[in-house]
Amino acid sequence: MQRLQLSLIIAALALLGLIGLPALSPSGLDNGDWADYLGGPDRAHYSPLTQITPENVRNLRVAWTYNAPDSGQMQCNTIIVNGVLYGVTATVQAFALDAATGRELWRFGDALKAWHSTSRGVAFWQNSDKTDQRILYTLGSNLYALNAKTGKPVPTFGTGGRVDLHTGLGAEHSEKFIISNTPGTIAGNLIIMPVRVSEEAGAAPGHVRAFDVQTGKLVWTFRTIPHPSEVGYDTWPKDAYKNPNIGAANCWAGMAYDPKRQIVYVPTGSASFDFYGGNRKGTNLFANCLLALDARTGKRLWHFQFMHHDIWDRDLPAPPTLLTIRKDGQPVDVVAQTTKTGYVYVFERATGKSIFPIREMPMRPSEMPGESAWPTQPIPSLPAPFARQTLTADQLNPYSVDKDSITTVFNTIDHRPWSPINQTTGTLLFPGCDGGAEWGGSAADPNGVLYVNANEMAWIFKLKATPKEDELAHLSPGQRVYTVNCQTCHGPDRKGNPKSGYPSLVDIGNRRDRAYVSQIVNGGKGMMPGFTQLSGDEKQALLAFLFDQEKKEVSAYPTTAKAGAKTPEQPYKITGYNRFVDSQGLPAIAPPWGTLTAIDLNTGQHRWQVPLGDVKAISAKNGGVPTGTENYGGPAVTASGLLFIAATKDEQFRAFDTKTGKVVWQTTLPAAGHATPSVYQVAGKQYIVIACGGGKLGTKKGNQYVAFALP
Repeated sequence: MQRLQLSLIIAALALLGLIGLPALSPSGLDNGDWADYLGGPDRAHYSPLTQITPENVRNLRVAWTYNAPDSGQMQCNTIIVNGVLYGVTATVQAFALDAATGRELWRFGDALKAWHSTSRGVAFWQNSDKTDQRILYTLGSNLYALNAKTGKPVPTFGTGGRVDLHTGLGAEHSEKFIISNTPGTIAGNLIIMPVRVSEEAGAAPGHVRAFDVQTGKLVWTFRTIPHPSEVGYDTWPKDAYKNPNIGAANCWAGMAYDPKRQIVYVPTGSASFDFYGGNRKGTNLFANCLLALDARTGKRLWHFQFMHHDIWDRDLPAPPTLLTIRKDGQPVDVVAQTTKTGYVYVFERATGKSIFPIREMPMRPSEMPGESAWPTQPIPSLPAPFARQTLTADQLNPYSVDKDSITTVFNTIDHRPWSPINQTTGTLLFPGCDGGAEWGGSAADPNGVLYVNANEMAWIFKLKATPKEDELAHLSPGQRVYTVNCQTCHGPDRKGNPKSGYPSLVDIGNRRDRAYVSQIVNGGKGMMPGFTQLSGDEKQALLAFLFDQEKKEVSAYPTTAKAGAKTPEQPYKITGYNRFVDSQGLPAIAPPWGTLTAIDLNTGQHRWQVPLGDVKAISAKNGGVPTGTENYGGPAVTASGLLFIAATKDEQFRAFDTKTGKVVWQTTLPAAGHATPSVYQVAGKQYIVIACGGGKLGTKKGNQYVAFALP
């Protein structure tokens, strides 16, 4: 009765023009399910459920927990269909649970082999009479179709239930690194796949491809690095698509789908190599774009490019959000895209026309030899950015024990906004490499309000000339492979930079066996891609070097055995992905270090902004004002006016009042929840579930999914 009354009220308000109705998932969001990634094809993270309210949320209790058979990062946003919850473990095993009790129904995958990367979830498809129900998910470079009831591969899909994600890219890319961290987008009988490829020179192309959900056959391809006669071809050097050193321009973050218009909205990332583009002069369409494609054919309807000739790794970090706003008193269906730079861009869904003016702003030229930074970049007039855009010396961390040293570092690097990365002083990137907005994405309610969590972390980058072959001649075979492929992140002394997420490899043999390390080298993990370009001998030489088992002979390295011979041409490499932190790992900038912002897209104005997360030792010195923390994972919003979010490194799960931004409930999780929660209902009872894997930002590892409900 309560849900019926709510539906009638919302419908009445919509008819009166007071609110816009969100698109409901065709697979069941309107019946209390959370049947699609991030709540629905609109990726609005929204639930119409109202049983849990700002008044009773304080009574939430743990309803059930599920202990996965492994531990570590779990970025999964579970889906719930007809009382069954589907998700993925830390080692990419798919599973199904009774959504009311957490009891395991089935599990698919081999934990010993499923080391490829983290996964953000699965997709659900069913035929018209619901006799064929499938879970689509990726393991390594394979897209699987599983029987939703049994977890067994569907034998008629592809080959033995799987399709290789290299399909359609060409033989020259068949051995290159490609996986998918994010669920594909279901559009009718198609699944349109996001893919992650290498960010170095020689990456596979990031073409957008649609596969038949029933057969696994490739149906259409949209080339993000255009061929002759295709739109965008002239924004690259001639025949760039043939250049083996140019690749990527891929969608890795996921997509949104408008079933009424049958349009899929695809955000793309930068072309490779991410930080130097001397070999790809031009604006580089369709890298760094929002593409509106006909979901049936892959035909481009419109596009917008957020970053021309990206040399800052400004991938679009999350799926866009579809919602309805009011403009001049009329409802307008829009698509909103958050960015790493801390801006939101809002477009009419059908035409791509911007809701707010966008200006091309002049930018600084690059100092790098051969580079041609684009002279302008598009900046929206509204909404105002949700993350700080500039940093000055008086905005450094006043609580740091290293205040003098971080000030010295700040004054010696190029900290001007939008400065191209150089090879002399180094460059401050702010917002940093992970945003601003990150992969968790943004939530939206039917009132046209967007809720986005953001990081406030500065990073320092510097380019360095790639060592020439003759400069490596004195090194052993394994050390040569390490120097060319691994040194950028793990350092010349193998000590890494744990504070920035790059572990030490010193004495790795005391912590891991060769089989595990070999798997990581082959397939990658987290931010590290697999090094599929290495030969078997090169991999063995690298392992021998890492495990200090390499035989070394003075001047015995044969000139014909070039360990790095297959490495694509890349004149410059970055010296590492380095957060600007002090000796204790605290951000070198003043708080807040993470925020949550409510943005009214009807007006372009912020409704409120609050810190997200807290470092108690620091906030105690500032009158208890929360510091905010880096955060990974997104929010979920309910019709009762609650926003649920974990994401922070302080291992808290919080509920905010969407009207005020005030915390109305919080609890400590068994491990940090670097994921987006799901909201659903089973047998009249509302639940909120979150994956608690930890393992990121220095947090302890966990293996639990935890569901909350009222007593």
